[in-house]
Amino acid sequence: MPTKKKPEVTAVPERRRELLDTAAEVFAEQGYNATTVRKIADHAGMLAGSLYYHFDSKESMLEEILRTFLDELWDGYDAVLDADLGPRETLEALVTESFREIDRHRSAVAIYQKESKQLAPQERFAFLVESQRKFEKAWLSTLERGVAAEVFRADLDIRLTYRFVRDTVWVAASWYRPGGQHSPEEIARQYLSMVLDGIAVRE
Repeated sequence: MPTKKKPEVTAVPERRRELLDTAAEVFAEQGYNATTVRKIADHAGMLAGSLYYHFDSKESMLEEILRTFLDELWDGYDAVLDADLGPRETLEALVTESFREIDRHRSAVAIYQKESKQLAPQERFAFLVESQRKFEKAWLSTLERGVAAEVFRADLDIRLTYRFVRDTVWVAASWYRPGGQHSPEEIARQYLSMVLDGIAVRE
């Protein structure tokens, strides 16, 4: 019967996702240059030749891993930026969305942090440069709005503040483990409590 083939149709995309998850873990742990297709296949419990049924190279795997992460990140960020929130609420929402993405894509975040500088000059990874440009613009404009509205302190250098907030949020990928004691939202709440005491205008 035709209906018996349906599980096979869905099995390929599901297996593809599993292989990308495995590849992301190996890239994050061993580094992109040190990772071979054979290493990924070994971790996936399959022959290297079988991996080529799903992907033509490790570069294509890495590209899909990073594009998926960044596409989801920007879906969340764009929703925040389009919500017409005040600057403090926008900052809070961006931080919360960032921790959610670390929860969903911890390995991809680690790869992005370690490898994006060397990957960006390559044509197939040029999207990393555009994403970084958008990222910086979104955060800087939020901080600038906050200073103009006297919500954030005017005596702090905007770019230093941006770099501090950016780096202290995303470094969480190095220690955060999904399913741990705190949810992404709880980590974001505690992080914001600490940060905003430093950059918010005191009543």
